Amino acid sequence: MLLALFVAGLGAIYLLVRGYAHQTADTTYDQLLRASVLSMADSLQLVQGEWQMDMPYASLALLEQAPRDRVFYRVAAAPGALISGYGDLPAPPARGNADAADSPWLYEAVYQGQPVRIAWMERKVAGPRETQTAIIQVAQTREARNALAEGILWQGTLALIGFTAAALALAYWGLHRSLSPIQRVERELAGRSASDLHPIAAPVPEELDMLVHSLDGFMARLSENLDTLRLFIAEAAHQLRTPLAALHAQMEVALDEDDPAEQRRSLLAVLRNAEKLSRLVNQLLSDASVIHRSNVRQFQPVDLAELLSQAVYDTVPQADPQPDVRLRLPDSADHPPRVLGDSLMLREAFKNLIDNALRHGASEDGHIDVRLERKDADWLVTVSDQGPGIPPALANTAFERFARGPNPRAPGAGLGLSIIKRVADIHQGRLSLSNRVGGGLDAVIALPALPDHA
Repeated sequence: MLLALFVAGLGAIYLLVRGYAHQTADTTYDQLLRASVLSMADSLQLVQGEWQMDMPYASLALLEQAPRDRVFYRVAAAPGALISGYGDLPAPPARGNADAADSPWLYEAVYQGQPVRIAWMERKVAGPRETQTAIIQVAQTREARNALAEGILWQGTLALIGFTAAALALAYWGLHRSLSPIQRVERELAGRSASDLHPIAAPVPEELDMLVHSLDGFMARLSENLDTLRLFIAEAAHQLRTPLAALHAQMEVALDEDDPAEQRRSLLAVLRNAEKLSRLVNQLLSDASVIHRSNVRQFQPVDLAELLSQAVYDTVPQADPQPDVRLRLPDSADHPPRVLGDSLMLREAFKNLIDNALRHGASEDGHIDVRLERKDADWLVTVSDQGPGIPPALANTAFERFARGPNPRAPGAGLGLSIIKRVADIHQGRLSLSNRVGGGLDAVIALPALPDHA
């Protein structure tokens, strides 16, 4: 597009130079024609009613500056009587009285098969009876004019060619200089390995700072995601290897047992390890799902009351004996419990929170409270149990992956609180754990409420 515009601009400039060349040539030689006509007009006199002219050869000598041109002249009385010169020279165009030619006029014509430029004027002299008028014409062929115009045009074209070459050279130099930082970045990225995601070190001008900064940010996020993926794979392999080995060993023991009672005990151990392995796999898949959706972050308005009801229904076992889980939801008529978030991640967080309370905080005569309430600009999801709470020494490490207490009351993978913490952080929320006086633990997720008008 720029090249097309540049070519169009050159064409326009060429036409302007061409017009200027012809105008300059015409202006130069028209001045000579006017001077020649005025010189002849001054030599023309009316003597006793007869026109007489002492031909001033200096008037034609003015046109000798164009030796290749032919010059013609004609002096005639107003009725058309020839006084001197070429009688068949084309007559001047008709003009009104208001346009009387007191000064030389010019027009184009063809004479003897050649285009000529003609200057003419009227010479008026007062006679004994009336004013007499004579017409003086001087014609010149266009060879000198065309030669002068072509010379000016050629010089202008040479200047235009030089300007074009300089402009193209400057554009090439400017583009090469402007693109060289991008080429340095390209060479640096091309020479990296697939795992090298450190920031770009190649120097770039100020105009590319935002681009390089965005690229560095993208590589930092990609590096973080890859590190998380590698850590997840390593931890998943480590966590799965032990229960799978135990399951395999217990199956071999069960196959070697001849005593039905011992074989039953071995099969029960296999069942317990299978349940533990199933929970571990489910939590690993839940953790992987949360990690993936946290990178996508396709948030929409969601109803916390509905998500919390689904989480309780999915988590609380339906078989007897059923635990005493009490769900309390607010009246949503005035303030619907809505937040901006991912429904799948929030449901997984609630399920893990309730499951932790069931596994580690439920007692035979106790109950678990699940509450949803509004506090200032947040919605609070609180799960309260009747268990021993969390030891103060583990308060800082409870949210780490695969972290478990010293004496866990139920088998688990140690991923529940880390999943909940990740979901809360992604939704700009907070997760807090606090031991109650008299026993029990309050786990609270605070999520920013969506405005009612949103």
